[in-house]
Amino acid sequence: MKPLAVAKTLENEPRRSLTAELGAELETIEAKGLRRLLRLIDGAQEASVQIDGREHLLFCSNNYLGLANHPEVVRAARAATARCGAGAVSSRLISGHMRVHAELEDCLAAWKGTQAALAFSTGYQANIGVITSLMGRGDVILSDELNHASIIDATRLARAHTLVYRHNDVAHLVELLAGDTGRDARRVLVVTESVFSMDGDRAPLAAIVEAAKRCGAWVMVDEAHGAGIFGPAGAGLAAELGLSDEIDIHMGTLGKALGSFGAYVAGSRTLIDHLINRARSFIFTTGLPPSAVAAAQAAIEICKREPERATGLLARAAALGGRLRAAGLDVPHVESQILPVVIGPAERTVAVAGALLERGIYVAAIRPPTVAAGTSRLRLSVMATHSQEQIDAVGDALIEILA
Repeated sequence: MKPLAVAKTLENEPRRSLTAELGAELETIEAKGLRRLLRLIDGAQEASVQIDGREHLLFCSNNYLGLANHPEVVRAARAATARCGAGAVSSRLISGHMRVHAELEDCLAAWKGTQAALAFSTGYQANIGVITSLMGRGDVILSDELNHASIIDATRLARAHTLVYRHNDVAHLVELLAGDTGRDARRVLVVTESVFSMDGDRAPLAAIVEAAKRCGAWVMVDEAHGAGIFGPAGAGLAAELGLSDEIDIHMGTLGKALGSFGAYVAGSRTLIDHLINRARSFIFTTGLPPSAVAAAQAAIEICKREPERATGLLARAAALGGRLRAAGLDVPHVESQILPVVIGPAERTVAVAGALLERGIYVAAIRPPTVAAGTSRLRLSVMATHSQEQIDAVGDALIEILA
C-alpha cells in the first residue's frame, strides 16, 4: 500500500527537479547574506597573493608560520615524490603503509612526548575516527559548545549521549560530570579544542583535565590551531602547560601551522593500535601522499629549530589586537594568532570584507552556521611572514572602515 500512497502524493503535488529545489534553497541562503563562494588564489599561500589578477595581502590563511612554501618543506615534498611516487594509492592496512608514514609517526610521537602516533588523511577524519571508535551507546561525551564541526559530527555518529558544556566554562563541565548521566556511563570522554578556530581563545586545559580526572573521564584535546604555535618546539598548548602526560588523546593537523596536509592522533601505544583496528576513517581511506608526509616532518624540524617564528608571530598578533581594541573595534582579548573582528550582522560583515578586498586585503567573512547568529566576524589571522608594514596596512584599513 505504501508505494500507491507515494504515487498519489506525487500525482497531486509533483516534486520539483533537483535543480529547481536546490536553486530555491540557494536563493534563501543568498537572501540571508549567507551564500558562500570559492575565491581563487593564484600561487602559494604567501603573505601577499594574486586574486583576480591583482595583488592582495592575505590575512585569513592558516599558514601561520609561513611553512607551506618554505624552501626546506618544498624540497622535502619534492624529494619524497621522486622517491616514493605521487600517492600512497591504497589504504594503510593494504599496501599504503610506506616508510615515510612510519618515520613521520615516530617523529610526531617524539614531538608530542607520547608512546605512539597515527597519521590520518584529514583532521575531520581524525576526529571522526577517534570519537566513533572509542565511544558508543551507553557512553557519555562532554563537548565544548564551540568545538569544531568535525567534533560535533563525530559525537553524533558515535551515538553516545552528548552533553554540551558552555564555552570554556569549567564549573558547568564539573556540574555535568557530577550528574547522574555521567556517573552511570560506561565511558566518559571530555573533548575540547586547545585554541578555538573562530574565537582565537585558549581552553583552560589545566582546570578541564583536573575536573575530568576527578571523575575518571578521558580527555581529548584538538590542537589543530595550537600545534606549531605553542609549547616547546611548537608541540602545542598542552605541552606549554605541562599537561601532555595528563591528556589521553592528542589530536592535531598537519595542514595549518605545519603547512602540509593531513592530521595526527598521538597517545599510548594501546590507543594507536586500537585506532588502527577500529577507526573506520583510517581503515577505509587511502594513506597520505608521501609529499605531504615528508613536508610535515620537515616543518616540525623547522619548528624545533626556529621557535622565534611562533613567538614573534604571537607578539605581532597581540600588538595588532591591542591597536584595534584601542580604536574601538570589537576584538576580544585573546592570546593567539587568530583575531576575530566581530561585526554582528552577516550582511554587514560581507560588506566590510568587500571593502577590504577593494583596498587589496583579503580577509574572509565568517557567518552562520560557522558562528552563532549575530556574531558574524572577520577572522583575521596573522602569519609569521607578514611584515610590520603589511600588519600596519590591515590595521589602518580596518580602523578606517569600522572605527
